[in-house]
Amino acid sequence: MAKKILITGGAGFIGSHVVRNFVRKYPEYNIYNLDALTYAGNLSNLKDIESCSNYHFIKGDITDAESMNLLFKKYRFDSIIHLAAESHVDRSIKDPLIFAKTNVFGTLNLLESFKKFSDFQNGLFYHISTDEVYGSLGNEGLFTEQTAYDPNSPYSASKASSDHFVRAYGETYGMRYVISNCSNNYGAYQFPEKLIPLFINNIINNLPLPVYGDGNYTRDWLYVEDHANAIDVVFHEGENQETYNIGGHNEWKNIDLVRLLCSKMDVYLDRKQGASEMLITFVKDRPGHDLRYAIDATKINQNLNWKPSLSFEEGLDKTIKWYLENQKWLKNVASGEYLNYYNQQYLQ
Repeated sequence: MAKKILITGGAGFIGSHVVRNFVRKYPEYNIYNLDALTYAGNLSNLKDIESCSNYHFIKGDITDAESMNLLFKKYRFDSIIHLAAESHVDRSIKDPLIFAKTNVFGTLNLLESFKKFSDFQNGLFYHISTDEVYGSLGNEGLFTEQTAYDPNSPYSASKASSDHFVRAYGETYGMRYVISNCSNNYGAYQFPEKLIPLFINNIINNLPLPVYGDGNYTRDWLYVEDHANAIDVVFHEGENQETYNIGGHNEWKNIDLVRLLCSKMDVYLDRKQGASEMLITFVKDRPGHDLRYAIDATKINQNLNWKPSLSFEEGLDKTIKWYLENQKWLKNVASGEYLNYYNQQYLQ
């Protein structure tokens, strides 16, 4: 019998890449994409695989415990890859409760349903998390899997809590699980509230590029397709109750990244060099802004033989080209038109 793999948040940015990868690579699996289709969920991200016989979409909300129980009772999933989450730090500062509801209680609902209605001691609960749970680094050092948790935003606190609950279900009930903590993702299909797609869109439209503080905040960047491949490797080869840091080995200060992006956009848009950089506007810093994140991915490199396939500049070029070639997608997302896709494709 074909394995039933539930992927939560599969219409989102990272999730859609994971779903596509699994549907295409493992035709012997039945892939179930569970997504509530909130503002960041976009089924048009998966138009190219929606007719595949091993792909199934389920509209559902992980915060609804009763519906999760019914869903798990019906399908008896073999394993879960859990990506569904509220993920934008700025939004978490404005509304921390929705982050606790989705990221903490939503994860608990999945754990409970998996425990009740699946062979959880032989299946796998794979929880996707973030490097932000570790807090902030100084000018030196890297996050390892042994770094103590020290979250500073409502978003990172909610993800840290969900990580702890997954581990607790492993220790208390014997549930098989793995966790991975990734650095900042970028690439195609990213909702334009995040830095790179937002700034690409703003440069196209000659809008300001708002940079927090002095722009010296440092992040490690991971190309989303590399992350999807890492998730595949961890799911199939990761050891039970282990954690894996997934990073791109690409540390950039925000201001340096923005200037690089501006320079490349000037070339692609045939503008005078320096034109896009004139759009940079320094704005008031956000509360609790972590200075630096940087991941040590030695464990997954050595134990599972995974490493990023692209340098940051190579990935950035691919990303810019995708958004320039898919400006209709960008306009639909910016306008909210994409929200009609579910109704058009599934309800008519």
